[in-house]
Amino acid sequence: MLHAICYMKIRKGDNVKILSGKDRGKTGKVSRVLPDAGKALVEGLNLVKKHIRPRKQGEKGQRVSVPAAIDISSLMLVCPKCSKATRVGFKVSEKDKFRVCKKCGSEI
Repeated sequence: MLHAICYMKIRKGDNVKILSGKDRGKTGKVSRVLPDAGKALVEGLNLVKKHIRPRKQGEKGQRVSVPAAIDISSLMLVCPKCSKATRVGFKVSEKDKFRVCKKCGSEI
């Protein structure tokens, strides 16, 4: 699977809204970003069942819910200032580059 490796607009700790899939419309916090795959993990969303086999004698196997990676294209950043799902823009000053909310114009 080939993805264009580019600058990620979503980072760890951001609040995001899911645009497609079984959890469409829900919001959550990004716990991990996988830039090589173009995916992210969102806490408590896009959960899948993982079967764990028993390790010790007499122990039972378990089914555990684990968050699965979601493609970055189906996530939208929620602005902390206006609290709306928004596209991300960039502004470059003399020293650094920072993200900007396209709806209210504030720095993210």
